[in-house]
Amino acid sequence: MKTRNHVLSMLFVIPLFMFTACAQTTKKQGNTKKTVAMENTIKKPGNPYYSNTDTTKLNVSDAEWKKVLPEDVYEVTRNADTERPFTGKYWNTDDKGTYYCAACGNKLFRSGAKFSSNCGWPSFFEQDNKNSVVYKTDNSLGMERIEALCGRCDGHLGHLFDDGPEPTGKRYCMNSIALDFIPDTK
Repeated sequence: MKTRNHVLSMLFVIPLFMFTACAQTTKKQGNTKKTVAMENTIKKPGNPYYSNTDTTKLNVSDAEWKKVLPEDVYEVTRNADTERPFTGKYWNTDDKGTYYCAACGNKLFRSGAKFSSNCGWPSFFEQDNKNSVVYKTDNSLGMERIEALCGRCDGHLGHLFDDGPEPTGKRYCMNSIALDFIPDTK
């Protein structure tokens, strides 16, 4: 009887283990495993362009963005507005996870590239991949800067500077309001 109960319990445990193991992604680094953020966990039902997995370049009208984005996200991502320093939700966080574009869900940065720049905005020294962020010359406010835009929707994220830490020497100075964050699963 004990053997039969043991077999029955194993029939329940094995599928449960397989289900939970498939629900997360792990990357191997050396001899350790690192659990990473689960994809598609942010849902924005009013925004049909939002996806944490689709990397297709978007061509959406300004009028359409205005309909689907909250006003504060719209002002920053579509009109290059800037949030006040030291007010955004991510400027001083060190949680492990992944940062996405708040307008379209494009994967932008991993928390391992985030550093404390003390400038009042979240700062990163490298983007997730070469297509995550694109650049445009910005001569507004009487300054010559490099504007950082989402590689999928061309939404304004912030600016890129050459005063970051090694290994890149770059500082992606981003607006928190232009970012969504998915923490790593434990």
